[in-house]
Amino acid sequence: METLRSQARVLVVDDQKHCRVEIDGMLERPEYSTVLSSGRDEAIAHIERDAPYDLVLSDLTTAGSDGHGLMGRMRRVQPDTPLVLLTHDLKAALAAVRQGAYDYLLKPIEKDQLLATVRRAIDYRRLVQQNAMYRQDLEQMVSARTGMLNQAITDLERSYDITLEALGDALDLKDAETEGHSKRVTAFTIALARGAGVPPQPIRIMARGAFLHDIGKMAIPDAILLKPSKLQLDEQKVMREHCVRGYQMLRKIPFLQEAAEIVYSHQEHYDGSGYPRGLKGEQIPMGARIFAVADTLDAITSDRPYRKATSFGAARLEIKRCAGTQFDPKVVEVYLSLPDQLWEDLRAEITQQSKKLAPLQLEPKGPKLRNPFG
Repeated sequence: METLRSQARVLVVDDQKHCRVEIDGMLERPEYSTVLSSGRDEAIAHIERDAPYDLVLSDLTTAGSDGHGLMGRMRRVQPDTPLVLLTHDLKAALAAVRQGAYDYLLKPIEKDQLLATVRRAIDYRRLVQQNAMYRQDLEQMVSARTGMLNQAITDLERSYDITLEALGDALDLKDAETEGHSKRVTAFTIALARGAGVPPQPIRIMARGAFLHDIGKMAIPDAILLKPSKLQLDEQKVMREHCVRGYQMLRKIPFLQEAAEIVYSHQEHYDGSGYPRGLKGEQIPMGARIFAVADTLDAITSDRPYRKATSFGAARLEIKRCAGTQFDPKVVEVYLSLPDQLWEDLRAEITQQSKKLAPLQLEPKGPKLRNPFG
């Protein structure tokens, strides 16, 4: 602290020359470097023009009304510089301290008392500065570590999504009838969500739910899942369990809990006739309502063993017909506002990627789509 205290800059303000000289003489050299001022306006000029002072010693009357003239300017220009007032009037000095002055000294000034007060005030200022520097360094460190943490979380979630994509591909390979289905409905869901004005973060959740909507089928016996003919009633009941099975798989994973709700609800119908819970209207998560249109669009326009694919125009008519029963009318309205060319381009893009065994990177004509999970 002695090293830090060397050459502390002190501004001495008093309209009485002998008072200024007396105080200047009391301040020991080389510990203090003083600047003497004969009035408030001159002192304010020093405050505004000079580098920061460590302390201002000012006669209360010279400083302005109760010290507020000089004090107010110091607060704006050098807010961490303490002001010590010199006065004969104890009541006025106490009032000024309540208004923000650091301390006061009663005239006539005693050297020991002056030096003790000056040292205390300068130590206080330097403590304030050190705390400010520490706080700034801490904020920078927190900001840097927050950035590193956010990047780590992003990288971790991306690694999760790569794993999930592999799971979806595995399901498509198991059920050759729906090869590429998961990627297509994901792309269709993203396009519909963007068309509806859904913000980016909920779209990422919807994309994960769409991509993993059939993950519960991995728990369905192959004899039922791959059966080429129509399922019996008891087999249909088992197949319908894939919604619950998928939900149970995903809800245990923290970053997939919201997506799990879409998986759970993706076979619900707007009029309440769906399964597994018979949800109706807005009881069904928005992501599941959007997905339902995307899923039907892909189903109608894809080949199945029991029928050939139909056109996007035919799909448009069927989806429009089912608005209010199977589908949310508002989602259908968004779908109808988008051109068929968008869906054709998406399908072509994903088919091309599948042939190249490329990762899911979607950027078709129309709404800009990148990795659905990113």
